[in-house]
Amino acid sequence: MDEIARAFVAEARRHLLADYLPKIERCLERLNDEQAWWRAGEQSNSVGNLLLHLEGNARQWLVSGVGGAPDRRARDREFEERAHVPVATLLADLRATLAEADAALARLGPEALLERRHIQGHDVTVLAAVFHVVEHFSMHTGQIILLTKLLTGRDLAFYDFSGGKPRPRWQKAVDGRQ
Repeated sequence: MDEIARAFVAEARRHLLADYLPKIERCLERLNDEQAWWRAGEQSNSVGNLLLHLEGNARQWLVSGVGGAPDRRARDREFEERAHVPVATLLADLRATLAEADAALARLGPEALLERRHIQGHDVTVLAAVFHVVEHFSMHTGQIILLTKLLTGRDLAFYDFSGGKPRPRWQKAVDGRQ
């Protein structure tokens, strides 16, 4: 069981840092600050709001809930923000939080996955908290991708298919191609 627990945590870390974050970064490379704060309607989220939300969620559930740091999240502000925080600032904050979240995950022993935590009013296992953040990131990464495609009208070209199988463009190929 220890091997399964370690594999679960390793896969969660990989998804957050080596799959979702690079996709978000590629989207933000194509958006200016104004585009990042565009919203389809008042009840819709902008990319900027989604970035604030992802940072807040990962901080609350992983850095605080799993890692033990104080929880200072103000969730409603993530959606109420209209000040057009620069994309560079949003991305730096998300990267910093994911680094802290990754450190919290790296410290987990296999036995910790079944420990209980009280996070955002929920009594959950550490395993459930980690799973929640990974699936939450997946959903909102997809929304960021869709909004970026709508705003730019371009294919984001995440993958290189020239070698016969898809390879993320942010990973260097064995032969050095980028």
